[in-house]
Amino acid sequence: MRPPLYIALRFLAHRRRAFLLSLSGVVFGVAIFICTQAQTQGFANNFIRSTLGSTGALIMRSRLQAATAELPVGPKNAGTRRRIGEGINDAAEIMRVSRQFSNVVACSPVLRGSVSARAGFQNATVDVFGIEPASHLHTTNLAEQLVDGNFDDFRTNPSSVIVGSRLAAALGVNAGDPVQLLSPGGEFWRFTVAAIARSGVGSVDLSRLYCHAKIAQRLLHKPFPATMIVYKLRDTDRAPALAERFEQLFQHEAESWQEREEGNLQLFTTLRLSAAITVSLIILLAGFGIFNVLTMTVLAKVKEIAILRSMGYRRGDISAIFLWQGAMIAAVGSVLGCVLGALMTWGVSHIPIRVRGLLYANHFLVAWNWRHYVSATVLAIIAVFVASYVPARRAAQLPPVATLRGSSA
Repeated sequence: MRPPLYIALRFLAHRRRAFLLSLSGVVFGVAIFICTQAQTQGFANNFIRSTLGSTGALIMRSRLQAATAELPVGPKNAGTRRRIGEGINDAAEIMRVSRQFSNVVACSPVLRGSVSARAGFQNATVDVFGIEPASHLHTTNLAEQLVDGNFDDFRTNPSSVIVGSRLAAALGVNAGDPVQLLSPGGEFWRFTVAAIARSGVGSVDLSRLYCHAKIAQRLLHKPFPATMIVYKLRDTDRAPALAERFEQLFQHEAESWQEREEGNLQLFTTLRLSAAITVSLIILLAGFGIFNVLTMTVLAKVKEIAILRSMGYRRGDISAIFLWQGAMIAAVGSVLGCVLGALMTWGVSHIPIRVRGLLYANHFLVAWNWRHYVSATVLAIIAVFVASYVPARRAAQLPPVATLRGSSA
């Protein structure tokens, strides 16, 4: 007897056009699924890289104090009432102990405050980051973010600042231009713009200004040298657990990047799920097409099915014939869809766009992730299997004797 796979190929050849249409639905469904997931994850990954490179994977800031002397400070979700004291007085000791943790790559103290900036006739409220250039350089990607000027000019000149790109545009300044900062005491301090940085995060580029830590302490009239410590981690996914550990150990508020950017991360996740659900409808429609084609094939091949049953083919063999047809459509469609998806992703990544809001981009951002291809393939296989199962089961239940009698009458 001929194997079910051979007969399945013959049936496919007999209804070639219909099966090509079904195949094209699977191909385009898989390809579009891969392309949309690559885009949504690409933008999300870019935002994560940018925010980690500018603000670190973990931030430790204000001191925690128990509500009563007897009540210890517990972890974040323990329900303990806490009072928060501003500033970190023992930043050097905290960083020394922190570096002993295997997940900590580097850390840097930062003195943060808000002041008014003036350049020419332009004014803006800026977020001052007083940093130690050497340690901050190892903790963040600040040196890589410079689009004008250079970091050495900032390092060697205490009266210089680094300005965010969108803030520089708002003030109308470039590298080498003067800018004035208004201290809380009402005095204007004059600085020189050493460089302009573009982090890729809109809120950072619009408000942040870097200066030397000691200058910032005098400018902001702060009695303590740091308001927070920024950490760079080897495994950023473990930041929440480390933040909780640090909070218990150092009695300072610690915040992971996942907690800090929770709203934006939820936005990207929602967009990915929405795109996946929308594109999955294409594969679902392709499944309906395969269901219709196989159902019509069963109706057109009733006599042939009856003859095969009379020749000794079992019900399982008859089901296998139609399941093999679905399997071949799923296999060929998935392979071609993955190839087309990769080509579409590559093509989309070269389309120019202008994004200047939550993040910075001049073209579509994509992520090359094998999970997108596996997810699309599994989704296609499930849809095609479900579409093939009902016609295959119906074909197996056709009574051979009654069918032959009916066809000969």
